[in-house]
Amino acid sequence: MRRRRFRPSSEGDEQEINITPMLDVVFILLIFFIVTASFVKEPGVDVNRPQAETAQPKEKANILIAIDSAGIIWIDRRQIDPRAVRANIERLHAENPQGTVIIQADNDARTEVLVTVMDAARLAGVYDVAIAAERSVP
Repeated sequence: MRRRRFRPSSEGDEQEINITPMLDVVFILLIFFIVTASFVKEPGVDVNRPQAETAQPKEKANILIAIDSAGIIWIDRRQIDPRAVRANIERLHAENPQGTVIIQADNDARTEVLVTVMDAARLAGVYDVAIAAERSVP
C-alpha cells in the first residue's frame, strides 16, 4: 500500500471558512427581534385611576398622558407645561397617525386640568381620546 503525502498547493492558497451566511442569518434574526419587539410606553408617573364597571381595554394607545393629584401633566416621563401639551400631542401624533390619546387622571386631579388636556388633544387633531379607569368588579 502506498502512502500519500500531503503536498501544499503550488499556488499557496489557504483554506478558509466562509462565515458570510452565518452573519446574514444573525442580522436577519436581529432585524426580526427589533421589528417584533413591543415597547411599553409609560406616562412617567403612577396615578390612582378611578374605577368604572364599563371600563374596556384600549388596543392602540400610543399617546399616554398622566395627570397626578397635584394637577401636573406628564408625557413620556417628562413634566409638561399645560401650554405645551398641544405641541407634544401634535409631535407624537405625527410620528404615529393611527395612535390614540389615553389620559390617566388621578382620582384627586382637578377636572379643569383634564378638560384642558382633552381640549389640547382635539386642537392637535386627535379626536380619539379616552380616559383610563380601573375595571371594578360588580
